[in-house]
Amino acid sequence: MQNQTKHEQILDALQALLKNKNIQNISVSEIAQTAGIGKGSIYYYFPSKDSIVDALVERNYEKPLETAKSLARQTDISPFTRMAMIFQACRNSTSAFRARAGAELSDDREDAFIRQKYIRHLISEMKPVLTEIIQQGIQEGQIHFDYPAALAEIVLIVLTVKLDNGLYPTDPEDTEETIRGLISLLEQGTGNPSGSLNFLVT
Repeated sequence: MQNQTKHEQILDALQALLKNKNIQNISVSEIAQTAGIGKGSIYYYFPSKDSIVDALVERNYEKPLETAKSLARQTDISPFTRMAMIFQACRNSTSAFRARAGAELSDDREDAFIRQKYIRHLISEMKPVLTEIIQQGIQEGQIHFDYPAALAEIVLIVLTVKLDNGLYPTDPEDTEETIRGLISLLEQGTGNPSGSLNFLVT
């Protein structure tokens, strides 16, 4: 319990420091001082400052990711409905990130650095969940596609980058067109009629 408390103290300290400084200018010593622990203790929990940032990103978006993971076990719900719920979880997580980032990121490099970590984490965590749902849809005959993991990754990359709109900013019309294009590809690739999957990201 004590180890977990110190782990959280370190993450809380970094998050507090990010409100006034960018990540490049925050040292491990500052994190330790803000957390109220010795610098040496930091390395008991984290091998580097970069790993602290990774852990902070994971903690901040743990809830929507856990919600998404639980959907893979709900086989009584259709695969496409669960996919829609996954996409909504992505949207919620991205909205939460953008709101937090707006308050805490202080320059473009900082923004890109944290966003990249966030997107990488979201894709790596969501991919096996979405892949499992797609595979279940294939087994049930509702989805016709030979590469479920590849499909999951493609969808997640497009959704996270476009919905986040930070690494590659576009106006809302362009984003909507890209999402509509993704839906059209999904329909064609999974053997569903045109317009049948629009509900996935509405």
